[in-house]
Amino acid sequence: MSDVQVDLVNASLRFRIYHNPTPSLKETITSRFTRRKQLFNTITEFYALKDITLSIKRGERVGIVGLNGAGKSTLLKVIAGVYPLHQGSLRVKGRVIPLIELGTGFNMEMSGRDNIYLNGAMLGFSPTEMQAYEQKIIDFAEIHEFIDLPLKYFSSGMSMRLAFSIATLIQPEILIVDEIFAGGDAKFVGKATARMNNLINSTPIVIFVSHRAELVKQICNRVVVLHKGQLMNDGDPETMIQYYMDHIVAG
Repeated sequence: MSDVQVDLVNASLRFRIYHNPTPSLKETITSRFTRRKQLFNTITEFYALKDITLSIKRGERVGIVGLNGAGKSTLLKVIAGVYPLHQGSLRVKGRVIPLIELGTGFNMEMSGRDNIYLNGAMLGFSPTEMQAYEQKIIDFAEIHEFIDLPLKYFSSGMSMRLAFSIATLIQPEILIVDEIFAGGDAKFVGKATARMNNLINSTPIVIFVSHRAELVKQICNRVVVLHKGQLMNDGDPETMIQYYMDHIVAG
């Protein structure tokens, strides 16, 4: 296994907000006789991430904490390759498995079986590779009798079990986790929890986002504090959680 690593240097990502891009007919006519025209198609840009410099190496389980809108999930998606940076650089060495918004890539008109191959392709696996995993995925998800039905007939719990089974079957080198939970009965949740623990313990790098401070301290050996898209602090979990509570939450 090659030496795994994640490096961000002065990483910045901007988003755009379009104000009233499709005004009503009444608004369009009114704007011709008023000064309101400039309100249409106005664009506001803001930095979701600003000048983030961060290096993560083998053996580190990095927790990312921050208020809603701090940029936690955005940072995970940058590392996973979902969002390209506007400024700065990102270097990732190692196979990344992102457990982010499970099931987002599902096609509801396709069968559960076909969605296994679709999701596998999104994770970078060939049909031949996924064929070797297919039955294990179906067995773990416990959806044998439904696997050839279109996904639109699945319950939300069944879809979540399938998505979780696909995403966690392959051993990653870099595991990215965003507030993941497993849908299903107590038996399945127990299986899912055991699999997650095994993945976390056996993966060289884990990057983890959660609002549950105790879980972050339990899993992680390093914590990064984000606030309004900026990296505010970085250190051991106990100290960083206290910093977050005192300076971000209370502040």
